[in-house]
Amino acid sequence: MPKTKEIQAVSNKQRLAELASRREVHAAFSWLRAHEREITESQMELARIPAPPFGEQARTAWMLKKFRELGLKDVHADELGSVFGTAPCTEPGAPAVAISAHIDTVFPAGTPVEVRKDKDGKLHGPSVSDNCSGVAALLAIASAIVNCELEHEGDIVFIGDVGEEGEGDLRGMRHIFSAENKKKWRDRIGYTVVIDGNGHDTIVNQALGSKRFEVTVHGKGGHSWADFGAANPIVVLARALAEFYKTPIYDGPDSKSSYNVGVISGGTSVNSIPQSASARVDVRSTAPAEMERIADQLRQCMVRAGMDEMVVPGRQRGQAISEMEPGSVRVEIKQIGERPAGKLKDDCQILQVARAVDAHLGIASQMRLASTDANIPISLGMEAITLGSGGSGGGAHTLQEWFDPEGREIALKRILLVLLMLAGE
Repeated sequence: MPKTKEIQAVSNKQRLAELASRREVHAAFSWLRAHEREITESQMELARIPAPPFGEQARTAWMLKKFRELGLKDVHADELGSVFGTAPCTEPGAPAVAISAHIDTVFPAGTPVEVRKDKDGKLHGPSVSDNCSGVAALLAIASAIVNCELEHEGDIVFIGDVGEEGEGDLRGMRHIFSAENKKKWRDRIGYTVVIDGNGHDTIVNQALGSKRFEVTVHGKGGHSWADFGAANPIVVLARALAEFYKTPIYDGPDSKSSYNVGVISGGTSVNSIPQSASARVDVRSTAPAEMERIADQLRQCMVRAGMDEMVVPGRQRGQAISEMEPGSVRVEIKQIGERPAGKLKDDCQILQVARAVDAHLGIASQMRLASTDANIPISLGMEAITLGSGGSGGGAHTLQEWFDPEGREIALKRILLVLLMLAGE
C-alpha cells in the first residue's frame, strides 16, 4: 500500500474509533435496537402499497408523510416522484452525503399485494425485501439521526427515488444527477450511499452495465386455414431467439456478461396467423465492447430470421426487400433501456470508509458487481456505493418474496457509521 493510502487508512481508523465511542452515537445504536418493531411495521406498511413501473405516486405520498413526521427539513418531491428530506449540517458549505433507496417495484399494476408475517417473524409478500427493506433502513437511519440529535458537518440528504426497476431504467436517479440538476444536486453531493436489498457484508463498488431491446416481427397475418403458408411472425421470432441463444459468452478475469429473454408476446387466437410478435431482451456486461458484441449478435439473428421468410414470386429466399410484400415480414429492433457501467477507484474515500467501518464491526466485507441506482453517479465519476439493509431474504421479483429481519441491527449500525464518517462528524 502506498504511503498516502496508509496515512488515509490510519486517519479513517482513528476518526472511526473516536466517532464510535461517542455517547450520542451509542444512543443512536440503542434507538435502532429498541425500535425494531416499528421498523418492521413500516416495512410491511410500504409493501402493501402498489408501486408498478411509472406508477409510484401512492408510495411518493407515503414517503412525503414519513419524512415530514420524522422532522427532516426541505421535504419535497421532484417532477418524477422521488422524495427528498434533509438532516441539516453544522458546517454550511461542506459536501452533502446522499443516502437513497428506491421505492418502486417490478410488479405490474393489478398484481395481488398480500403481505404477512409468520410466527418466526419472517415477512412475506411482493417487494417486501426489494426494496421495502431498503426503504425501512433509510427511515430508521433518519429517525436515529434526528431523535438522537447527531451532528455532522455536511448535509445528509435522504432520498426515496422512483424508476430503478426494469423499464424504469434508473430514471429517478438519472434525473437527480442530470445536467439540469447540476447545481441543485450534482455539484452539491460529495458521496452517495444506496441501500438496496438485504444482507450486511457486501459493498457494490462496480456498476454492471446493460442494454435492453424490444424486438418485433411484423407480418400480414391471416386465417390459419385459408392463409396457411403465409409467414408467421411468432415462428420467425422463435427462430431468431433460438439462434441468438447460441451466442457465446467470453468471460475473463475482468469481464462478465449475460443475456436473457424476459418477455415474449404476440398473436390473437389459436386459429389466426399473427400480424406481429415481440420479445424483450436484456444484455449485460462489465465490458462495454462485449455488451455491444452481444447486442449486435441479437440484431443479426433477427435480420437473418426475417430474411429467411422473405419468399415472394421472382425472388430468391434470403434476398432483402424494401417493403412488405406477400409472404414477407418486417423486423423492428428498438432499444428500450441502457444502464451505464463503471468502477470505483480502489483507493477512493468512500471505499476506504466502508472498509474501515466493516473492520470496526468485524464484518468480512466483499466487493461486488451489480446494477443499482449507484450506476448513475459512478458512471459520472462520482463516489457511490450500494449496501444491503441487513437481515436476509429471497424470491426477489416474485410473488413468493420474503425477508427475515433477524440480524438487521448490524447493517443499520454499519450504514449509520458510514454516513457519519462521510458527512464529517
